[in-house]
Amino acid sequence: MNLSYYVVDAFTNEVFKGNPAAVYVLDKWLSDETMQKIAIENNLSETAFTVKKGKSYELRWFTPDREIDLCGHATLATAFVLFNFYGITEDTISFSTQSGELFVTKKEERYAMDFPSILPQPIAILPEYEQAIGVKILEAYLARDLFFVLEDEETVANLTPDYTAMTQLQAGVGVIVTAEGKNEDFVSRTFFPKLTINEDPVCGSAHANLIPYWAKKLGKDQFIAQQLSPRGGYLTCQWLGDRVMISGEATLFARGEAYI
Repeated sequence: MNLSYYVVDAFTNEVFKGNPAAVYVLDKWLSDETMQKIAIENNLSETAFTVKKGKSYELRWFTPDREIDLCGHATLATAFVLFNFYGITEDTISFSTQSGELFVTKKEERYAMDFPSILPQPIAILPEYEQAIGVKILEAYLARDLFFVLEDEETVANLTPDYTAMTQLQAGVGVIVTAEGKNEDFVSRTFFPKLTINEDPVCGSAHANLIPYWAKKLGKDQFIAQQLSPRGGYLTCQWLGDRVMISGEATLFARGEAYI
């Protein structure tokens, strides 16, 4: 069986920046085992698989370690592929996922993702949290991932966490760190060593947490955000109460054929 696939850099308009994801548009679902093996073979932070169902698409995301319930950059990458290579003429694509219905609207060269708003809940700042990231934590929260507010942008940018220690943390799948930005409204970095991804270059799902937090903190509902990973990326964000809008660009890095 031959499968066409695409590798798309999301949240950027330049290759080698933003966050890469592999995208497979399938006629029907492969077995979970096969999709997991493909994700391991690709060795990217996420591989997305999508199948058309009626007027919408079912969408699933796999890391090299496991299937996950929400991924922003691979959703953007999938929408980019469908709009540009599969003849989608409507402005908006609907995706059915583990996290409910997600919508992506194409506006010229930008892709606006309509995601659930997930406000993390406050938790105690444990010593092992500060040991794992190596700096003082001002506030700690938890949703799917641990969420730490740090002193300033420089602290976020210069962070050198202990990834082994992160894998030992009982709470959270990943770790989000954030601070108010100098030029942008807020900055962040995201780490997922439990999923064999030490640092996720630009994490859309993290912004489902970051946007409602900063909306309440800054008293506004529109933001420009920057992820301070080595590859880097920019996101235009809007808080809509129980939903968030996360927008960015994308560019094609590669297309090919897999032989299964």
